[in-house]
Amino acid sequence: MADSKTFSGFPVQNLSSDSTSVGQIYYNSTSGQFKAVKSAGAPGGTWSSGADLNTARKASMGFGVLTSNIMAGGNNPGGATTWAVVEQYNGTAWTEIADLNTGRRSGKGAGTTTAGLVVGGVGTSPSREAKETEQWNGSSWTEVGDITRPASTQSFAIAGASSTSALIFGGEPGTTYYVYTEKWDGSSWTEVNNLNTGRQSAAGFGIVTAAICAGGYSPPAPPGNVVASNESWDGTNWTEVSDLNTARGQQGGSGSFTAGLIYGGSSPPGTNAQTEVWNGTSYTEIADMATGRYEFGYAPNGVSPQGNTGAIVAGGSANLATTEEWAAADFEVKTLTTS
Repeated sequence: MADSKTFSGFPVQNLSSDSTSVGQIYYNSTSGQFKAVKSAGAPGGTWSSGADLNTARKASMGFGVLTSNIMAGGNNPGGATTWAVVEQYNGTAWTEIADLNTGRRSGKGAGTTTAGLVVGGVGTSPSREAKETEQWNGSSWTEVGDITRPASTQSFAIAGASSTSALIFGGEPGTTYYVYTEKWDGSSWTEVNNLNTGRQSAAGFGIVTAAICAGGYSPPAPPGNVVASNESWDGTNWTEVSDLNTARGQQGGSGSFTAGLIYGGSSPPGTNAQTEVWNGTSYTEIADMATGRYEFGYAPNGVSPQGNTGAIVAGGSANLATTEEWAAADFEVKTLTTS
């Protein structure tokens, strides 16, 4: 519903909700504000709040897409206990479902809510790197083939695929920073060609034949050595490409080889709220997250990559339970100053 009113000598639409028409100036009678709609450019988007987790945690392993995903495992910040608890999100609320067979934190996940995978991480004590891979069939978890080299997969990153196709890279068992890459074929892991830069706590997105590995920590030991290094995988080899704008570790990554997001993380001396979008050639900084955080659960969008159009983060450092959701937009609504 709209009617025309005159403000300061020119016609302005009087609307009860925000417009989506680029180029329009209007008065929002609900908020009592003058507003304008502008193009978001390439790209644009915003973070918004979602439902809180039932169990506040950091370092959980996520997979799925924006409104249908799973966060598995994790731990209470500052505590030595690792959890097997798993929660599923339907876009509105989180529900606890079947636990993992092996409690762990800081691993990574890939796939969908009916065909998912979690691998590696830190197991029953802080010093135990987990080798186990568990497969999710929509109702229960089954242990399947172990990764070749155990590592804390706050160290690994995993490129989205399904429960039968995935890629892990990097890692750090103790003081060694891995360059190793392994590929999952549905039954076993096979070592393939190495990264150029050994690292842990990197983020990754893509598929097994076209993936990105961004940021992380490299020697000496963290937290002071975050890197901006960015590498692309063509199914056979890693190649160094354009760096992140802001070096960071323990961040999230989602999307496809030509349309991805890197968000949050740790950029000492503090947490990071920045989001960067990858267009296949370079990164551009865009809208920040509401809450800077690192070691959070995130879904790398599995077998149905949404590119840079959708992402979700849950929990994280400082005992967070909050969820944020990313949605791309073709336009931005700006509030106009009238004084």
